[in-house]
Amino acid sequence: MSNKRIIFSNFILGKMSMPGPHQVVPGASSGPSAPPSYEETMATHHFPIPHGPTPGVVPGADGKVMTPPAYYSQPMPVPNPNAIAVQTVYVQPAISFFDRPVQMLCPSCNKMIVTHLTYTAGALTWLSCGSLCLLGCIAGCCFIPFCVNALQDVDHYCPNCKALLGTYKRL
Repeated sequence: MSNKRIIFSNFILGKMSMPGPHQVVPGASSGPSAPPSYEETMATHHFPIPHGPTPGVVPGADGKVMTPPAYYSQPMPVPNPNAIAVQTVYVQPAISFFDRPVQMLCPSCNKMIVTHLTYTAGALTWLSCGSLCLLGCIAGCCFIPFCVNALQDVDHYCPNCKALLGTYKRL
């Protein structure tokens, strides 16, 4: 490339296209030369100050015009029709409810609690009452199983949210 010089200052001078590698200036020096220094470039080329707002151009602190860098957004991902949805399910081990309070994690309020017990008449209570009636306890003694907690079913409730957590059926 004798007598040719590559110019990269077209962009700085206001031309919006980047020069190609083969653009030359006729009558330039015969040997390969280095591009001009920053000081030389800035001393000879002053940027014009726009009159009014120009989109995409930001005035600098020293009055020169600065062009902000271009920001590129990432392309949206293409949905895969063969994608498999994965859902994680945490399974709490099965809790056996008996006639005693149980310490557990309440599934309704997600707090560690000790269950609150209530007693209700179940099958064992009614069978005990019927058998006492058959034995001759008709004067009211047949209702004793309804007063004995050991013969009734047990419901376990959460003391925080009052949700029914489980039932222990005696029969």
